[in-house]
Amino acid sequence: MSSLAELIKQREALEAQIAQVRQTELADAVAKVRALVAEFGLTTQDIFGKGKSATKVASASKNPVAPKYRDPSTGQTWTGRGKAPKWIDGKDRAQFAI
Repeated sequence: MSSLAELIKQREALEAQIAQVRQTELADAVAKVRALVAEFGLTTQDIFGKGKSATKVASASKNPVAPKYRDPSTGQTWTGRGKAPKWIDGKDRAQFAI
């Protein structure tokens, strides 16, 4: 039977070997992918398609929300969405309606 110290040394050696093999295989995979991208002239959009973040940004910029409330003293506005600003929080919102 192996002692605890021997088993720990074996585990550490295996973890080091795993890390080395993973690094080598990862480098090979990246090289293959780069070669294919260069060969076929692929773009990130060809590979990954449109991401959700691109859709969110596009839709957010297309449809801005009109402000519903205005602070008469500073002129700041708020759409009524999200966390309420300090100047309107806890107050009757009707007096700030645009």
